[in-house]
Order: sequence, then C-alpha cells, then structure tokens
Amino acid sequence: MKKQILMLFIYLVSSLALRGQGLETDISVHDPVMIKEGNRYYLFCTGRGIAVWSSADMKNWKKEKQVFEEAPPWAVAAVPGFKNHIWAPDISFWNGQYYLYYSISAFGKNTSAIGLAVNRTLDPESPDYKWTDKGKVIQSYPGITNWNAIDPNLITDKKNNPYLSFGSFWDGLKLIRLSDDRLKVLGDTINLQTIASRKTNPRQQANPPAVDNNPPDAGGNAIEAPFIFKKNQYYYLFASIDYCCKGSNSTYKMIVGRSGKVSGPYLDKEGRDMKTAGGTLLMAGNDEWHGVGHNAVCHFDGADYLIYHGYDAKDNGRPKLQIKTLQWDKQGWPSVQSK
Repeated sequence: MKKQILMLFIYLVSSLALRGQGLETDISVHDPVMIKEGNRYYLFCTGRGIAVWSSADMKNWKKEKQVFEEAPPWAVAAVPGFKNHIWAPDISFWNGQYYLYYSISAFGKNTSAIGLAVNRTLDPESPDYKWTDKGKVIQSYPGITNWNAIDPNLITDKKNNPYLSFGSFWDGLKLIRLSDDRLKVLGDTINLQTIASRKTNPRQQANPPAVDNNPPDAGGNAIEAPFIFKKNQYYYLFASIDYCCKGSNSTYKMIVGRSGKVSGPYLDKEGRDMKTAGGTLLMAGNDEWHGVGHNAVCHFDGADYLIYHGYDAKDNGRPKLQIKTLQWDKQGWPSVQSK
C-alpha cells in the first residue's frame, strides 16, 4: 500500500511539474501532422487559427501560439461565415521554407478551399519566425465540382515535381499537379483524377447513409484524409474511411495501398484498386479507442511513425494524439507495432 501511495505521489508531482512548464502528456488534437526542426518536434492540428504544439521527445507537449490570430481575408470571402476554425493542415519543408497547406470549409458542404502559408522557421523564439499567407491554392464549389477541397497533403514524384492530394466524400480523394513554386495548381481544376474512393464503380452514385454529419450531396462516399508516403520504390497512400467527429460513436479506420508512381493506381495487398473501394485495413477502433484516423506518416531518427487521432473511450470520446511506430514486412507492407 505504501508503495502504491508513493507511486501516486511521484506521478502527481511529475504531472504538476510538467504543467508548470506548460507541457502536457495527454493532449486533445484532431487531424495531426508532425515535422522536426533541429531537436524539436512540431505538431499542427485542426483548431482555431491552426493549433500548434511542440515537444523535445514526442511525449511531453507544449502549446504554442496559433498560426493565424485572425482569419485570412480571402478565407472569409470564400466561405461565408468562416470563423477562423481551420482544418487538417499539412506541413513540409522545401527551398529554405516551411510550407503549411490548410483547409477551410462550411461543415457538411463542399464550400471549401485549401490555402498556403510559409515560414522560414518553426521556432517561435527565432527572429525569423513569421507566417506569411500565400492565399488560396484551390477551391471547390457546390453544384460545380464533385469533390471537396479539404485535407491537403503534399508529395513529390521521382523528378521532384510537386503534387497535392486532398479530398473528402463526394467523388473521393483527388490528386493534382502543383506549379514548381508550389503556390498554385496546374491544369484542369474541375475534372480531377480520383485516386481512392469507397464506390465499387467510379460512375456509381451511392445513396447517402442515415448519419447526422454525412454531407448531403456526398453520395455516402465515406473516405477522406489522404497521406502519401514514399518508401523505397513505392508510394503508399494512407486514407481514413467511415466516420469521424462523433466521439464515442466514431467509426474511423485507416486503410493503405501502394503504387510505383505518384499518379497511381494504388493497389492493396489483394491487388484491388483503391479507386474502386480497395484498400488494406491498417487500423480500426476498439474498446479503448472508438475510431482512429486522419493520419500522417513521418520518418524521424531512423524510424517511421504513424501520427493520428483516436477517440478516447475512457474520456467521453475526446480526440487524443496517438503516435505509433510503423514496421514493414518482407513484401513492403506496413503494420502498426504493438506496445
């Protein structure tokens, strides 16, 4: 009994010490993505003005200042009533700058757009720290585009040409070429290439299921949050299927497929095309986590990490940060390393 009391005392003292430093070990986040600068990890998430956290060990996190104090003027014009709650950022580094793509949207509609902000450093204490917004990259419109401009992710091909994958519901996940400076899209901006869908036939128009937050015009195509990760000779497309954002009733899952080219086709272990409802299950919810998804994959210090959020069954379904190590089998397929 004395030992248990001592352990509890040590835990409480440690927790108070961490909070005294502004650090937290159990943080509530949604749609996380991570990058490392120097000896510090930076986490960007959905939130007011884009939520930002930093850590020296990926365990103890410090809340940093949000990216945007006020909503970018172009975003307010693009989405009437927009209140600076920004979704699903994506962070990358190129040509001496950090590129932060982000999405704005009306909930349940494809009145959406993806924007871009850049910074020379992620360290808030640096004199070079300043986010500069570059404005809108691409926009979707109800009744005009059968896709939704949210959940961006940057990837480059073998010739270092930049592409942006994105999408949620409607006609599925999309891929489009970016200009060499990564500031704008190239080519047709209406009829875009689909790289993943839950429809078994690309021309299929599914009936929307009876779910409260299902977009009314989305055709029940519950797929979103593409993330393309290059490893060895393959590009791996990770995506989230089924439903997020419902706390303990969330059914989020992660799937994966791969291709020798950025443009696809992305096939799962059984050779099924993700464009027509293929995708190997990577992780699903359980009794501890009601739904897991919207992942990023990062390579740090010789290891590959899966960064995502899960809905905590022990905390009323609150979304929490989860970080797992990915391992790869002899055929080159990823799995989540158990504890």
